[in-house]
Amino acid sequence: MNAKRFLAILLLLGASSAAAAQATQQAKEKKAKKPKDDQLSLVPHEPAPLFGANEPVQLTLTANLKQLRRDKAANAPWRGATLSYVDTGGKPVTIPAKVRTRGIWRLKNCDFPPVRLNFAKEDVKNTAFAKLDKPKLVTHCRDTDEYEQYILQEFQLYRVYNTLTPYSHKVRLARVAYVDSASGKPIATRYAFISEDHAELAHRVGGIPLEQQGAGPNDLDAREATLFAVFQYLIGNTDWSISGLHNVELVGVDTAVVPIAYDFDYAGAVNARYATTDPRLRIKLVRQRLFRGYCLPVNVYPAVFELFRARKDSIYALYRDDVGKLLKPDLVKETLAYFDEFYETINDPKQAKRELMDSCLGRS
Repeated sequence: MNAKRFLAILLLLGASSAAAAQATQQAKEKKAKKPKDDQLSLVPHEPAPLFGANEPVQLTLTANLKQLRRDKAANAPWRGATLSYVDTGGKPVTIPAKVRTRGIWRLKNCDFPPVRLNFAKEDVKNTAFAKLDKPKLVTHCRDTDEYEQYILQEFQLYRVYNTLTPYSHKVRLARVAYVDSASGKPIATRYAFISEDHAELAHRVGGIPLEQQGAGPNDLDAREATLFAVFQYLIGNTDWSISGLHNVELVGVDTAVVPIAYDFDYAGAVNARYATTDPRLRIKLVRQRLFRGYCLPVNVYPAVFELFRARKDSIYALYRDDVGKLLKPDLVKETLAYFDEFYETINDPKQAKRELMDSCLGRS
């Protein structure tokens, strides 16, 4: 890892000099041990092969599901599991893995917990999961068609984000059969999606994953931070905080910081029955939009708005392709009508100024 570059980013986020010095020393030691790999991590890479296709991958996840459902603690242990699929040549493949529950609200309130997978590098070599380490598996909350539609709606929002910027999580839809290893019985078969983790995303874009809280407008890449906030406004999502790292990840690129959005089930575009707004906000329903981006130079907005206009057809097309057709037609209609309202706003200079630029966080 480039120690000077890492130190600059840490200082940019307000890290203490002692912490920065310690991190720099660790970076130097790591560089001495693995210079080739660390040099490669600072240049963009291709995404993992799994994310190179759109059609759903058929998987079987076998684990002690009853035990996973009892794992409610914040730092639950890793549990043994296997992931099975049939490769393109018709050969069955079974990969040993570990699985651990994750999340906050879903972990406490869902019948089926969201999980993170953990692969050993040698176990996934020459498989569909090559180059993946600890991806998330975003699962259904409850075993009903309604909650499965929420998964598909959220998955679509990741795809929308991917059309706008490479600084977004790559995702792959999966049709997963869940089998309880204790009983050998199948529990459910539902759609889920696999999402690259923070480190994998940073590696792909040639950046450094950052964990420090407290990033402010002066720390951020102005264009990418504006795009991030306008995207959140498009989907009607207010359940995030850059400074608090709530549903946000940071990637250091050169001496700037790029915010990455994730976790969209509270977005108005999904409109899940359980989604609520923060009582401190001036909106009461998740379908109501509220711009929560930092106040950044106004000259970055025109180009960002133009990008959204240029990608509009591509975004809407996502709801008409084979994956989009998995959604119920009325949900597609509602979502595109919701997006239409966004485009009406950014296409009206007065509305755009009032609802976004003049509503930014940090204006005195």
